[in-house]
Amino acid sequence: MSIRNLFVAAGVTVGLMSGAAMAAGPETVAGPGADPQCFVPWSSDTTYFQWPAREGPYRIAVVNGFVGNVWRIQMIQTAKAYAALPEIAKDIKEFKVVSVGTDMAAQLGAIEDFINQGFEAVLIDPNTPKGWDRVIRLANQKGTLLIAFDNQVETDKMAGVAQDQVIMGVQGGQWLVDHVGKTGKLLEIRGVPGFSADQERHDGFRSVVEGDGMDFEIVEVVGNWAPGDSQKATADAIAAHGHFDGIFTQGGTNGTVQALIDAGHPFIPISGEGENLFRIQMAEYADQGLKGFSYGQSPAQVAIAMKEAIAALQGKPIPQLVKIPNPTTNYETMEAGVDYFPDLTADFFAANAFPPCGLNFTAPQLMAQTGDDEQ
Repeated sequence: MSIRNLFVAAGVTVGLMSGAAMAAGPETVAGPGADPQCFVPWSSDTTYFQWPAREGPYRIAVVNGFVGNVWRIQMIQTAKAYAALPEIAKDIKEFKVVSVGTDMAAQLGAIEDFINQGFEAVLIDPNTPKGWDRVIRLANQKGTLLIAFDNQVETDKMAGVAQDQVIMGVQGGQWLVDHVGKTGKLLEIRGVPGFSADQERHDGFRSVVEGDGMDFEIVEVVGNWAPGDSQKATADAIAAHGHFDGIFTQGGTNGTVQALIDAGHPFIPISGEGENLFRIQMAEYADQGLKGFSYGQSPAQVAIAMKEAIAALQGKPIPQLVKIPNPTTNYETMEAGVDYFPDLTADFFAANAFPPCGLNFTAPQLMAQTGDDEQ
């Protein structure tokens, strides 16, 4: 299922409504909506929704699932940094972050708890695409706005902020075809099983490398979007399968490069994520054959979801699905201090700026926050 079809409508309600009207959801209105340069509709036929305004400041929560990688930690740091900005803090009465692991029942329970506490908005990084009807009904009854981000959900009742995961896979696959050719042995390193982002990137990648005229042998392993897991998965794949001609990885890319170095494997074209350490490696080893392409699933999308939630709670129209551009760079085009930061050696995702939304998080700004839950 494409992202376009995952979010068809945002079925959320506001506290100014009651009874049957409360469960009716938002009013469908004509666009453009609030801040159209930031909240870009997914397509030309995207519907706009509007809820009655309620008085702020608001109680807003973030319910995260999986926490075992750098991206999720930085996402939490970004949420905290954004909520602390004076221009945002004035609209927030209470801000909470919880991480529940990969258990879907635990995530649903955490969301229900915030709804029952009377939080006006809950931002969700979903563990799975299905099984959301129950919390949506409760949110409609209680007047809580739900917005999913990062991973998508298969429902027509929840608003969303999304990057096109399928296109990320297509872009990564095309880069390898352009630099490897149409035949050879490729290593595909997947993310956390069961998440929509993992499946959609995989589908996009395979649509290219298994397309007409392609003749690749593909070895598939799981790296959990984490450098340590990806390094081990890559090392094991090299030990079992020998030489590879190209690699597509969904995350933990710097771990994959380190595995190549440790194994004495020649540098090869790699399509990877937006880790700063990977981009440093791209710059360092480009002349030795590391032809790197780096796409970015930005942790800053949580800030866009929060910005959208505040706008919706203020009664402003928003698109049913906001489309965030996929920032990309490669070993020939990236620029130090813009696309990567050579002096920052900690794990960090470099793509954190969305100028149309007024967002440009610096490394010190994010590192000043912890990746722990905000209770």
